[in-house]
Amino acid sequence: MTAARAVFIPTNPKQLIAARVAAHALTRHGSSGTPFDVHVIVTTDFPVLAEREGQLLLRNGVREAWRNDDLQSFTPLRFAVPSLMGYEGRALVIDPDVFAVRDVRPLLERDLNGAAIGARPLHRPGEPARFASSVMLLDCARLKHWNLENDFGELFSGERDYRAWMQLKLEAGAGIALLEPEWNDFDHLSPKTGLLHNTRRVTQPWKTGLPVDFVVHQKGPERSWPNRLWRRLKGKSDGRTPSTYRPHPDAAQEQLFFALLAECVERNVVTTPVLEQAIARQELRRDALQLLERARTTGTSTPRMASA
Repeated sequence: MTAARAVFIPTNPKQLIAARVAAHALTRHGSSGTPFDVHVIVTTDFPVLAEREGQLLLRNGVREAWRNDDLQSFTPLRFAVPSLMGYEGRALVIDPDVFAVRDVRPLLERDLNGAAIGARPLHRPGEPARFASSVMLLDCARLKHWNLENDFGELFSGERDYRAWMQLKLEAGAGIALLEPEWNDFDHLSPKTGLLHNTRRVTQPWKTGLPVDFVVHQKGPERSWPNRLWRRLKGKSDGRTPSTYRPHPDAAQEQLFFALLAECVERNVVTTPVLEQAIARQELRRDALQLLERARTTGTSTPRMASA
């Protein structure tokens, strides 16, 4: 892949419907700017992930098993993108639960002022620097030290901590330019939003009512494997995460997703049989087809979407 500008959406089979919606959302906004390609990359195409199933990696200083079927098992693929680009050009990386609500070309064309990465900061003034790698703008030529197989392997040898990797704590030498919150807007939709990120997993709008199927990564003593095993045997939760996905607190974000999904079906980006299969696998909420039909018949949209 050698396009000068491209967007990559890492995903796994569990989030593939959302990824396809995210890809559509990127391309639906008209612009006279530089064209770009959109690539959905899936964990099943990267055997290095499946080969580590059940092996212990280092996360936040604690050893835990890698689960290739976890809801967020796609996250290492964020760091495969410079290689996929041939270490050339500019790439935007977004998670499958990130949806463009306006044209991303201004972001793709932004001057990084010598930095190799653009990302939203997570730290407050005076705290150690950490960033959200869920949306990254990459100058691929300056990231030749990124190698998925080697870097992923270091999690299991103990040379690399997953949390530090994901929060870009290892990239101080590459330089990180700050992206405004609206380019990775955490469960917040406003007139300024450029990329909406449904980052709180338990309220992702396409999952409402389904059994929770992700691993909760705890801190401190609660993260010890005997404690986790005891809780599992007793059928206990972590005390914070419910057993089923909850409705998103902002109805506009649910409406946005299903309006985008309706467009995908109309344009044959996603077919109804594929949605039915996803519902059967509990990857898509049970009433998704009804919400889809409602979006079609009522023309449900947000003001931003009305400009399509």
